[in-house]
Amino acid sequence: MNRFFPVCLLFTITAFGQQDSAKLLQQVVIQGNRIQTGFDETAAHVVVLKANELKQLPAISVSDVLHYIPGVDIRQRGANGIQADAGIRGSTFDQVLILINGIKISDAQTGHHSLNLPIDIDNIERIEILKGPAARIFGQNAFAGAINIITKNPDKAFIKLQAIGGGNGLGGFRISAAQTSEKVKHYLSASRDFSDGYQYNTAYQINNFFYQSQVNTTAGKLNVLAGYTNRVFGANGFYASPAATEQHEAIQTSLAAITLQTQPAQKVTLNHRVYWRRNQDEYIYNRFNPTAYRNFHLNNTVGYEANASFTHNHGSTGIGIDVNQLWLRSTNLGNRERIVATLFAEHRIELLNKRLSITPGVQFNYYSDFGSNFFPGLDVGLAINQHLAAFANVGYTYRVPTYTDLYYSDPANLGNPNLLPEYALSYEAGLKLIDSKILQGQLSYFVRNGKRIIDWTKAQPADPWRPDNLIGVNMQGIDLSLTLKPARYMAVTAGYTYIDADKVSDLGFSRYAFENLKHQVQGGLTLFYSNSISHAINYRYCDRANLPDYNLVDTRLAWQGKTFGAFADLTNVFNVSYKETNLVTMPGRWFKAGVSYRFE
Repeated sequence: MNRFFPVCLLFTITAFGQQDSAKLLQQVVIQGNRIQTGFDETAAHVVVLKANELKQLPAISVSDVLHYIPGVDIRQRGANGIQADAGIRGSTFDQVLILINGIKISDAQTGHHSLNLPIDIDNIERIEILKGPAARIFGQNAFAGAINIITKNPDKAFIKLQAIGGGNGLGGFRISAAQTSEKVKHYLSASRDFSDGYQYNTAYQINNFFYQSQVNTTAGKLNVLAGYTNRVFGANGFYASPAATEQHEAIQTSLAAITLQTQPAQKVTLNHRVYWRRNQDEYIYNRFNPTAYRNFHLNNTVGYEANASFTHNHGSTGIGIDVNQLWLRSTNLGNRERIVATLFAEHRIELLNKRLSITPGVQFNYYSDFGSNFFPGLDVGLAINQHLAAFANVGYTYRVPTYTDLYYSDPANLGNPNLLPEYALSYEAGLKLIDSKILQGQLSYFVRNGKRIIDWTKAQPADPWRPDNLIGVNMQGIDLSLTLKPARYMAVTAGYTYIDADKVSDLGFSRYAFENLKHQVQGGLTLFYSNSISHAINYRYCDRANLPDYNLVDTRLAWQGKTFGAFADLTNVFNVSYKETNLVTMPGRWFKAGVSYRFE
């Protein structure tokens, strides 16, 4: 199975329930931090996965879910999202911004920590994936796109218990509860997942805690969010080399935010937010001799964000500011501090009886260690008819080096304190097929011309890896996703991404920038045997620039009643040997199952 089958283009990423998915998508409002638009009005290639769709996928972690999104490249070390990186359309993991309810989950130490999320799949209302330049909307790290995870805000009080188990000593327990009243909503979740590992020294344990509340006050809606994840895992061959079999890592990530939403006038909305993120990372090269080589990193980010939107006779205007302070204390990277200030502005104009939308925007940012930058962008959308829309966008985007890029040092890696920020001009044009009960789809052509792209390189195999600013990395390609619902009992969809990467550099070996996908096919067939029983078969084909291609098939049989629920997964059905990075062999065939009980 070293070549994908053309017939797989008949299938897709995700499984839709028996609801009218076209109507559901029309009701979705894309959660930008300023101007918010409906799914069909967004002038970009946006993928939205709703809660009912997530339950039908053969996935037990957020990283597992993202595997099934066309154009999104999840590269794991280990299993079930224990250490995972996300790329979009050929980007590196440092070039994608992860958000929870619009709160930025960026890490100045390394992008490897971006998916250290304190949430489970059951906490998620939907996932929004914005592909293309998003820096003017979200700021730093949204170089190639952004993934915004919207959590649930239950309207009913309940308690839900879940348990999972399976091969390789897999186990887990989850409890979630909600309490609601006319003015106050509380939502609490806690979980513990563990496994003996699929090979030597890949055992792991993940503990998550998540809390969210909403209080209706006289001043407005007050939202409180707090989360914590603790991940301890064996890292056999994860980072140094395949021979480094005794590596061990422990990560703790905390997140807290308070948001106040007010509406001082009928067409004016103001949002104030204070937030804090803490990440602690302890790496041990040899778990049996921890003092021989150990890295310890601790960083804290505290910030304030304010956003406002105004609707008036000339369209909608959004403005915003984000100011944060970072502190890093590290045995390897030293003690570092950074202040970041960002200003945003955009304006949406609707013409031709609201069929044409034009949204120019700009971002200005200041870094205490890299100076200031100015990044404009433009989105244009046109409703051709009630079923077909065209869109185009263009924008400058950027990313500053992580502290690992700048200062990391060990016998095999050497940071570069002379690195400059990377930037790119990105543009996209495409079509959306919307408001159709049978067929939906998006097709886009994209280009990203990158300058000074940061990658870890070396001239000779024996040399240490060292980051450098490549002269340029240009990406272009197509992105296609289709959903076909020929009957109430069936969903057949298809996704395909093609990426052509051109490296403008004379450097030798590359670690990240050129392990991008060239061809990606996502496929799935979901059958609904009744209102409560579904069966999903999902297919993935990945052809990387510098790694062998592979085909994977996963499946889930799920039953969801009013009170009880159950699922059974079989991932990597054909026991394929494959790698998502150049170091780590991924798990083979794996059976997983779970049950749940909910009472209100």
